[in-house]
Amino acid sequence: MQAEHPNGAQWTKELIQFLREQPEVAAVRINEDDRTVSVATLGKARTAQLEAQIQAVLVAIDAKLAAGKPGPGAGAQPGFVVHHAGGVTTVERPTCETAPRFYQWQDYELPVEEEEAHGHGHGEGESEWRLLASLATGCGVIGLAAFLGGRWSAPPEVVTALYVVALIAGGWDAAIDSWENLRHRKLDIHFLMLAVAIGAVAVGAWGEAVLLLFLFSGAGAMEAYALERTHREVSALLHTAPKQATLVGPTGDERVVSVDELQVGDRVAVKPGEMFAADGDVLKGESASDESTLTGESLPVEKGVGAAVFSGTINLWGSLEFTVRRLPSESTLQKIIRLIQTAQKLKAPSQRFTDRFGGKYTLLVLGLTALMFFVWWLGFGLPAFENQPGVSSAFYRAMTLLVVASPCALVLSIPSAILAAIAWGARHGVLFRGGGAIEKLAEIDTVALDKTGTLTTGELAVVSVESFPSGREKDVLELAYSLERHSQHPIARAITGYAKQEKANLREIAKFESITGQGVRGKSGDTMVVLGRRELLAEGPFAQWLEKVPPAAAENSEVWVVAHGVVGRLLLKDQLRAESRGVLAQLKARGIRTIMLTGDRRRTAESVAQELGLDEVRAGLSPEEKVQIVASLGREGRKVAMVGDGVNDAPCLAAAYVSVAMGARGSDAALEQSEVILMHDRIENFLGALRLSQRARRVIRQNLVISLGTVVLMVLAALFGVIPLSIGVVAHEGSTVVVCLNSLRLLFGRNA
Repeated sequence: MQAEHPNGAQWTKELIQFLREQPEVAAVRINEDDRTVSVATLGKARTAQLEAQIQAVLVAIDAKLAAGKPGPGAGAQPGFVVHHAGGVTTVERPTCETAPRFYQWQDYELPVEEEEAHGHGHGEGESEWRLLASLATGCGVIGLAAFLGGRWSAPPEVVTALYVVALIAGGWDAAIDSWENLRHRKLDIHFLMLAVAIGAVAVGAWGEAVLLLFLFSGAGAMEAYALERTHREVSALLHTAPKQATLVGPTGDERVVSVDELQVGDRVAVKPGEMFAADGDVLKGESASDESTLTGESLPVEKGVGAAVFSGTINLWGSLEFTVRRLPSESTLQKIIRLIQTAQKLKAPSQRFTDRFGGKYTLLVLGLTALMFFVWWLGFGLPAFENQPGVSSAFYRAMTLLVVASPCALVLSIPSAILAAIAWGARHGVLFRGGGAIEKLAEIDTVALDKTGTLTTGELAVVSVESFPSGREKDVLELAYSLERHSQHPIARAITGYAKQEKANLREIAKFESITGQGVRGKSGDTMVVLGRRELLAEGPFAQWLEKVPPAAAENSEVWVVAHGVVGRLLLKDQLRAESRGVLAQLKARGIRTIMLTGDRRRTAESVAQELGLDEVRAGLSPEEKVQIVASLGREGRKVAMVGDGVNDAPCLAAAYVSVAMGARGSDAALEQSEVILMHDRIENFLGALRLSQRARRVIRQNLVISLGTVVLMVLAALFGVIPLSIGVVAHEGSTVVVCLNSLRLLFGRNA
């Protein structure tokens, strides 16, 4: 194994992880100079899943390249061979010496920003679209002045000068982009538009040339504005990331440090109005936080000792101290930012098709235009370059054909809609891992849902308090409250919350002791009090009496309290999400089948299913059995969306056609395994995501019909010579503007 190249360390970790997950891949090679990645297999066919994994790895490598520094822990690992030669890094799994001879290599390009791949402009941000809008306005105003000057018999030199200035303003941005592309031996739409404008000037059609560049630069400003709006949500998250933190030392001293200096386990103080600098757990104090930047939740979230806090959220009213649970670079906020940025780079399947189609199409248009020029000139005897009364020249017709056949609207039709949908989702708490997730979610016909944490809140609540004999319910609740008030166990939180709601009194507890796996006990005055599971009382003097007490209903949990003269129990239940029933009803109305997959007992699961109106229940399942069920549904031809909490359901999420995680405040598995993440931790947001994906698919289809339909109609008209260049310009650029505006409906419309 060769020594690690300083640049190679940037992506070696991603490559090795990719090879571990894809046994059919033998080697991966990266050429840093020309930004290409080559993947080698031993003759095995590439699957759609492998292609998706490759695209994700390309984005990860591109992120490392942009960062300009090695990732933590990057580098070669045992069992893999790393080679470096100049700017080329190759990582391969160990094989025999003859195996490389049979490698089948496939080349890929690293992803580029959408502005570079599809935009009229070359920059980004608010200043970019404002500059393009100013240039387009200048082109239009000066061009109109030249046109009116010609009509009002202004000196020809003045009219020509005005036209030249208008052409420079309208073609400035396109000329810069064309020059950059020509340096890399590429031809694009900018070059086509400039060629048409120059050709129009050559035949004396100054007005048409200005009109073309005015509409083209105006469409570029429109697209830049759309892109700026779609990227604004990520920029807002980046700006909310805190820069400093107040570090509390071992002796209680405080000092302000950069967030980059924080380490896991550090103690950080946060004053009212300040941001939490990292993800952590509250050690001291009570407050509430504004988590709207993270989850979209408009209501403050109460924070006490043991509560989780998240980087980038705001501490509202109380002073808190928390311990850092994750490094700031690995916080939930940073992961969400990276997720959105990755989603904007990962292309949808239909978008990748139009990208491949677009490059070849441009060359086809140039070839067809040249051919038709000679056909009109030599075949039909039309004048070559000079228009005659009632007869357009072959060159004029060729320029018209070049304009109407250029694929501006086609190239923008899909990415503009995908980016707008991703941005709308990010603003409303729905994160998509790329355009593919948006397209796939619109196709589902079955939704499989976990019970706990998905259809239910995952939080227990006290539903009743019983005493035996009746009449001592208040004592049962107060004793349970007094024993559980310092615990963070889910049952303890439920009892404490219910007791506070009922304004129960606290009693002094001495000699508190935990009984491993059974419960707790302590002394209230001179009386020993025991709280715990039914099994705790199954032995001893209460055993025979307990047999006469019926067990709790299948959907309930029970906690017993026993003291001198007091015997009772508290019944607790995982609360159904109030919105679950309505969501399931709307899914059924859309013809989508709903299935619950749960590890709970069948009686419990069927009780929940009956209450919510699920179509089918599969209970008592292990994670492996859940995966088998989802896989079998896929083999039956069903397109399954799995909705879970992203932790226990991670294998099942990975097996589904579309994976949807409830709440990004959960574990890392929610971000790593899921294609769609419901940030609000609300099941009703799944409907919003579904509506958005279906609407995005409709917009994409509309855009394709508009762009392709305009091209076909105008090309036919141009071939028969029935439209002038000016009409072709308006139709071509008009369709581009319509496509952008249609996509913007996703950004500003009401999708949920």
